[in-house]
Amino acid sequence: MTSVSGHLLGLEFKAQFQKWHSCNPVLLFDAEVEKYCTHTHTHLCTSGWIMCVVIAVAPLSVCVPVKPSVQVFRARFSEITPNSIRRACDMLTEPDGNVSDAVDVRQELDLRIGASFTRFQTLRLQKTFPASLANQLISYGSCQFPTLGFVVERFKSIQAFIPETFYKIRVLHEVEEESVEFSWKRNRLFNHTACLVIYQICMEDPIATVTSVTSKPKSKWRPLPLDTVEMEKLVSRKLRIGAKETMKIAEKLYTQGLISYPRTETNLFPKDLALGPLVEHQTHSPSWGAFARGVMEQPGGPNPRQGTKTDQAHPPIHPIKYTNTLQGNEQRVYEFIVRHFLACVSLDAVGQETVVEVEMAHERFSANGLMIIRRNYLDVYPYDRWSTKVIPVYEQGSQFQPSAIEMLDGQTSPPQLLTEADLISLMEKHGIGTDATHADHIETIKSRMYVGLTADQRFLPGELGMGLVEGYNSMGYEMSKPHLRAELEADLKLVSEGRKDKQSVLRHHIHKYKSVFVESVKKAKRLDEALSIYLGAAQEFSESEQQDMEMPLPVRKCPQCGRDMVLRRRKEGNGKYLSCVGYPECKCSVWFPDTVLEVNRDESVSVCLCLSVCLSVCLSVCLSVCLLYLSVCLPACLPARPDGSGDSHIKES
Repeated sequence: MTSVSGHLLGLEFKAQFQKWHSCNPVLLFDAEVEKYCTHTHTHLCTSGWIMCVVIAVAPLSVCVPVKPSVQVFRARFSEITPNSIRRACDMLTEPDGNVSDAVDVRQELDLRIGASFTRFQTLRLQKTFPASLANQLISYGSCQFPTLGFVVERFKSIQAFIPETFYKIRVLHEVEEESVEFSWKRNRLFNHTACLVIYQICMEDPIATVTSVTSKPKSKWRPLPLDTVEMEKLVSRKLRIGAKETMKIAEKLYTQGLISYPRTETNLFPKDLALGPLVEHQTHSPSWGAFARGVMEQPGGPNPRQGTKTDQAHPPIHPIKYTNTLQGNEQRVYEFIVRHFLACVSLDAVGQETVVEVEMAHERFSANGLMIIRRNYLDVYPYDRWSTKVIPVYEQGSQFQPSAIEMLDGQTSPPQLLTEADLISLMEKHGIGTDATHADHIETIKSRMYVGLTADQRFLPGELGMGLVEGYNSMGYEMSKPHLRAELEADLKLVSEGRKDKQSVLRHHIHKYKSVFVESVKKAKRLDEALSIYLGAAQEFSESEQQDMEMPLPVRKCPQCGRDMVLRRRKEGNGKYLSCVGYPECKCSVWFPDTVLEVNRDESVSVCLCLSVCLSVCLSVCLSVCLLYLSVCLPACLPARPDGSGDSHIKES
């Protein structure tokens, strides 16, 4: 038995397209790609005739060519325990080709889109802003940019926010040592005069009458079973550990056999999963062991609150066994997973809520009180808060004179900058990335310096990030918006379900992103202008240098090496020539004579325009000359035969 870390197969362009200056980046949308094995795999192909793997489609293409008789199956397991592995080997399934197709489409599109835009941005902007970006990799990704867009959009909404002054009335009532605050049912008004009139009316008749006293049971629900996205958000909020580190720790705990598989979209436990033994393991803990024993003794035993999501592959994240040997953040993440699991299989917290409503000068006010009867899951889950709020006993119909009636003012507040948990929520809502990639996309925009973090760990866009988003927005392409990627993710889901064809989805999205790329290159000056606001004036270039930066499109294939030939301008004069992109390795070129005044590439024709015109003219002239020769010149020049068969003589000639 062996394993690999990460994907068994990778995808890359063929060698002639791998160098950044080897071709125009637009060609990467159609360039040949090939898969390569990321691991030494000889032993996979020779060690046995049946191979059991978690995701079994890649080994088909790796091993079948080497050993055609090999049989490949998928073994589904979510925890590394002997029983789980044996159970998976007893229930092997055929690999799902549809899921593999969806993975292939995502991988190929991410490669083509990312490489083309990244090369274009980096090569252009390094020259345009050498002082700031000379050594900066300016990457693009169809998930990465919408993630950046969420941060920029929130920041710009804060900048554009205009606060408004509001007014409200508050009633205070002191009973013995308790002070009760009654909130205005209108909440607040934005008209000072209107609020002042109501306040004065209340002051003229400051007697409050209790109109209703209601008491009803109140529950605080225990958490749902833990999926990947919820784990990332909660650990970020509660433990202040980033999503990237959280996933790294969770994967390590999984490989140690301490927790179940941490990449799951499921938040409901399958009926055949025995929860009792999992709770039993946790009874050994001095911190939460007593609570775990209580869960085992509650009526019906462990009783999870169930969600509605399932990926049909893995159960919610849960502990497999107890350990007390961990330290640092590993211990904190493990403890969170255990406490969350115990909380979700226990009982909701139960309380009694009292609501008192009063009326004064025809204005209504209310106050709430809460008495917690049974804390239940809160005893093991310190990440939630629920506090008792005591209010005196009021009787319906009774009256009292408030201790104070106040008219207060305030201002509306702008939204806050996004936290990592907020950002993950937006990515999930708009279908950007997957539960397995959210952390990676966030880490990328941080490492590229597109965004930074404030002291309280909120995302603030950097100058480069702001300029890129505003530049593409000014072109009319909302590449920082989630629509393009969300449509792709929806199509990938249909491919994985067998409801859409792999090749048609691939062709559609390549064409769509290629069209956006071509137009973006034409409007690249707008990108320069947007970034110059943040990075200073853009570098000035001569007309010829500017044309060199515009990345000429291919005209024809090189007759010597087969690579593309592009139209270039001579360094001296106005002449042009065709040059192979493989220069200096390939020095093939076609020079136009000085008598050629202008040369342009025309995308509206499918063959070389000058060649087609030349052929047409030449054929037309040659045909006319030949007909003239046969019909006029030749009979006049050749003598007739003595027998008078001149026509036959002409035909033979």
